[in-house]
Amino acid sequence: MDARIINHDNSSRLRADKFVSVTDEQARPSREEAEAAVRTLLRWIGEDPEREGLLDTPSRVAKAYSELFSGYHENPEDVLGTTFEEVAGYNDLVLVRDISFFSHCEHHMVPIIGKAHVAYLPDGKVVGLSKIARVVEIFARRLQTQESITAQVANSIQRILKPRGVAVLIEAEHMCMAMRGIQKQGSSTLTTTFTGAFNEQPELQARFMTMIRT
Repeated sequence: MDARIINHDNSSRLRADKFVSVTDEQARPSREEAEAAVRTLLRWIGEDPEREGLLDTPSRVAKAYSELFSGYHENPEDVLGTTFEEVAGYNDLVLVRDISFFSHCEHHMVPIIGKAHVAYLPDGKVVGLSKIARVVEIFARRLQTQESITAQVANSIQRILKPRGVAVLIEAEHMCMAMRGIQKQGSSTLTTTFTGAFNEQPELQARFMTMIRT
């Protein structure tokens, strides 16, 4: 299996790592306009949107898109806002690994399917483990690149929780490579972002990688 590894530090903040919402409802197309756009695409590919099997497709696609891209209307601050300080003095690494996710490539709007591994070093407080997975989900349910998701997850956790450091590794297969273009199935891409102590202490990065693979 081929793999491409990309590493980011937190020296620059990638776009969309904060809350994204449509503030001007007048600028947002209506449900009817979205469905009309789907009918246009059906005609463009050579289909007849009036045939029986496609009559409800525009409505189904609009409904599916509202779920697939729900991350535009969710806020990582809300997810990570509740923390716990009664941790019996625990201050070692917390790792949530094998967080399955799917996203969509912002270049071709086809799926990205993968797993995220997220760790942080608490600084007196921890967050519910499911909240880490939820942050991954928020950013995955947007048009994305894998590099952006990786940095956005790490930067959000660092900014909101303020731990001593964050480590994120994402491995994913991109359907824009598997289904079109070069059409290479089974090729995976690995991306990483490290902040704080993980950047300052290479042994922490090594430990993180070892715990993922163990």
